[in-house]
Order: sequence, then structure tokens, then C-alpha cells
Amino acid sequence: MSRTPLRLYMSVSVDGYIAGPDDRPGQELGRDGFRLFDWLDDRMSEGINGQVYAEASATGAVISGRRTFELAKRWNGDHHDGVPIHVLTHHIDPADEPPGSAKFYTDVDACAEEARDKAGDRAVLVHGAGAAQALLAAGQLDELELHLVPVLLGEGRRLFEPTGLGQVELEPVRRLEGRGVTHLRYRIVHRAR
Repeated sequence: MSRTPLRLYMSVSVDGYIAGPDDRPGQELGRDGFRLFDWLDDRMSEGINGQVYAEASATGAVISGRRTFELAKRWNGDHHDGVPIHVLTHHIDPADEPPGSAKFYTDVDACAEEARDKAGDRAVLVHGAGAAQALLAAGQLDELELHLVPVLLGEGRRLFEPTGLGQVELEPVRRLEGRGVTHLRYRIVHRAR
């Protein structure tokens, strides 16, 4: 890949949900949504789950959707190791000063460009369904790292809603079996614009 990759990291149920129903402040992952993150109990291990967590923590910048940013309590201005946090939003209130290294963007391409620049030779970690969908529509999202958890949540917040983009081809890059999760990485096959 010739450009610094923007890589979505998301835990997802087999039926495509990233949070249970009624996700909101105080219940950020919805009802029963914490089940999707049981694999993080092994994040400090030397096993597969620890490896995948270490890779995500070695990224050089973060792009997040505004909703995810707010539900995560703005990560108190530091997602990991002080890397820049780029927050996609529909509206910027000049009186709302984001904490730490966080910065708001309404332009998807400008957000992606600056995140790549700040990340240098490291990947950019992408969080949130809204950010993923906006970056995918703009042709900026490069990879999906999906942490597939063997559960059917049945309802909640979906990772991908209908986008109007039509079919998007994915190229499998790797598959790792961790305790209670399968880590799948795909490269997005971009069509010529």
C-alpha cells in the first residue's frame, strides 16, 4: 500500500452489531454490548488477543466519529500514547474546545489527509460506524480489522447500514484465532474514481 492505511478496528457480533440496543451515555455499549469486548481481558497477554491489541495501540493517529468520541467521554483527550485524535462531525461549535490532542473536522478528506500526515509510517486507527461509513464513501478507508465475536446480539447499532455505495469488494489479508474472538483483516479494493 502506497499510503499510510486508515484501518477500522471494531468488535462486531456475527449478526453485524457493534453495540447492543439503547447505547447512550451511562450505557455506552448498549444492553449486553460489553459482551463484544470480553476478548480484551487478554489484551496484556502474549497470545493473539494481546498481539492484536498491541497493534492497535501502536497506531500513529486516531480518527473517530463524533458520537463515538462523546460516548467514550472524549478519552479525556488521550486515546493512547498522546497520538492526535481527529474527530469527524457534522458541526463544529467554536466554543467547544476538544481536550488534549483532539481536533474536530467536518471535511472527511481533510481529516484523513491530516491523520495520515500525523501518523507518519504507522497506521491510523479508525473508531465508530459513522466515521467508517464516511471514510468509506470518500474512498479514504483502506482496511477493516474486525474482531468477530461468536454471539448474535439480535439488535442494536450496526457497523454498516445501507450506504448507497453498491458492492464493495474486500481482499482478505489475515485471520487470527484468539480466545473468544476471530480477528479478521480485509483490504478494501478501491474502484478507480
